[in-house]
Amino acid sequence: MRADFETRPGMEQSPTAPRAVTVDEALAIAIRCQKNGQLAEAAALYRKVLELKADQPVALHYSGELAHQHGRSEDAIALIARSLDLAPDQPDWHSNLGIIFQNMGKLQEAVVAYRRALALQPTHANAHNNIGVLLRAQGMTAEAEEAYRTAIRLNPNQPDAYHNLAILLSATQRTQEAVTCYCTALTLKPQYPEARRLLALAYCVIGQPDKAVIVCEEWLKSETDDPVAQHTLAAVSGRNVPTRASDAYVQKMFDSFAASYEAKLATLHYQAPALVAAALADAGLPAARALDVLDAGCGTGLCGPLVAPYARWLIGVDLSAGMLEHAREKHVYDELVRSELTAYIQDRHDAFDLIVTADTFVYFGELKDVAFAAAGALRSGGRLIFTVEEATEDDAPSTYGIKPHGRFNHRAQYVERVLVDAGLKADIARAVLRMESGAPVAGLVVTATRPATPIGATQA
Repeated sequence: MRADFETRPGMEQSPTAPRAVTVDEALAIAIRCQKNGQLAEAAALYRKVLELKADQPVALHYSGELAHQHGRSEDAIALIARSLDLAPDQPDWHSNLGIIFQNMGKLQEAVVAYRRALALQPTHANAHNNIGVLLRAQGMTAEAEEAYRTAIRLNPNQPDAYHNLAILLSATQRTQEAVTCYCTALTLKPQYPEARRLLALAYCVIGQPDKAVIVCEEWLKSETDDPVAQHTLAAVSGRNVPTRASDAYVQKMFDSFAASYEAKLATLHYQAPALVAAALADAGLPAARALDVLDAGCGTGLCGPLVAPYARWLIGVDLSAGMLEHAREKHVYDELVRSELTAYIQDRHDAFDLIVTADTFVYFGELKDVAFAAAGALRSGGRLIFTVEEATEDDAPSTYGIKPHGRFNHRAQYVERVLVDAGLKADIARAVLRMESGAPVAGLVVTATRPATPIGATQA
């Protein structure tokens, strides 16, 4: 899922030009800087304009966009709302406000904003495309498809609408049509890594892995060191499969869609955090804010509010700075740390009463190192609760495998063996973690307990 801001054309002029500029010229330069990624220069110009005229709507609006780009979504909403109070007849601005609401998971507010944009400009292709995303998140597949097709009819050169339509077609088992849409999106926007990744996956779904490999090899020709391309090629080809996803892959992958992560998961009926919370409740621990808790691979913080009632101190750790920014907005963590989780926990012996991790170990194939590190980080009687995707015998005869989407899956017997070797007692249940391409994803919900006696001690 992707949605781009509208921007006004700027002036081909450096913000450090020696001659004085008018307010309008300064704004045009600032917008150009923002569009080109020169965010500090843009912010300085917007501040100067607002110092001169506090109610300048253009400066307020694009300052709001800039705040959103820096992860300050609440500030962004306030600034853009002020700009719309002053200039309510700007359809692009309503659409941009909708994008921020959408990325924050405030879907009803986003719908209102998009509909205001369409009331002002019924031919606003981006608003139709973005409403399609929300309709699909609400399970209104037919209506979402119509919205995407309307956006394409209004603007046949809009790659995001083709991309979003392709995702919907894949989810409704029309994968061959999806391949066509992904190819169109890439024709319109050749440097579109998410479309390349999903096109490769679609080829695998329709039984043409050789074409998936070609897509990834072409991708790597243009972006030789791209970790997402490297990982995707390994996943679709089965060649040079790593024992876990690289740090660079995890950072780039999750930074790239941190803003839309929760809205995306809403379309997949994502259950992993709720399943972790249910396992925690089943463990019989009182929600008395008495435990030191680690949310390992916390992402945007979906588990945070669910485990906070148990926590005296709640730490979230993740590799993605973008995801951590959104976790911070949950206001439930006492501490957020950017780190690879195995490296983080292996230096913290007897530090936690509880470690939870929802769908983080799906980016690990070999679980030995992280399981031993977690066992050492747990106090006596402490628990590690996590989810992984379950592998069939075809996927992995005895241990783990990797699927074309790039996530690992694991045999239950392997998970139990690794945990027992680490000195933990394992209780494993089965559940559906999410829907993908219209099919349920089978998973394991694991509660591993460190015995009350020290690891390695002889029990009577």
